Amino acid sequence: MTDYFDNEWGFPVRDTPGIYERIVLEGFQSGLSWAVVLRKRPAFRAAFDGFDPERVARYTEGDVERLLADEGIVRNRRKIEAAITNARATTALTDAGLDLGEIVWSFRPDDPTAGADATDSPESHALSKALKKHGFVFVGPVTMFALMQAIGILEHRDAFT
Repeated sequence: MTDYFDNEWGFPVRDTPGIYERIVLEGFQSGLSWAVVLRKRPAFRAAFDGFDPERVARYTEGDVERLLADEGIVRNRRKIEAAITNARATTALTDAGLDLGEIVWSFRPDDPTAGADATDSPESHALSKALKKHGFVFVGPVTMFALMQAIGILEHRDAFT
């Protein structure tokens, strides 16, 4: 956990695969400890083809069954299906000439340190609504707030120097 917080959490992530991975992991974390998901992250990466949205978007029911049998990950059908749905939404954005990173980062507040003790924000509500409009699921405002923190949109480390 210390290595994650010292070297990854809060550092900017702007690329589509990186943001897709974080959306999936934040969705799997819902209702669980982040430590559980972080510990299983290597297994998640292996199970979900390195979080390549193009590959995950092509998953079938057979892949869902394979993932449900994978003891290395959190085996929750709704969360697995959400990861696939979100890969398809990600690739649909790309096909439409839109960039997931640009969309997500467009919700950065003027003061990225505001609400440091909150669990959601007007921006996380707006991001959730925007992603749902594009076909994403399991992207509620609290989950999107956690994503915004994790990828450096909120509490950006430059704000503290």
